Amino acid sequence: MAVRLNENKEIVDKIKEGLKQKDGYCPCKVGKLPENKCVCEEFKKQIADPDFEGYCHCMLYYKSKDS
Repeated sequence: MAVRLNENKEIVDKIKEGLKQKDGYCPCKVGKLPENKCVCEEFKKQIADPDFEGYCHCMLYYKSKDS
């Protein structure tokens, strides 16, 4: 398993700017809730699933099954 940033620099830059504006909370989710702090709980659960492969909700991170 490996987690990496999206290869699309434009998306990464946009999401990172959103994270700055929301004090580290996911810019794609409503509310500054603990479960929305990047890396969000939703993606942490997806990372823990050995069968999951794909992007987090905001497309900042990608989890692959291969290392």
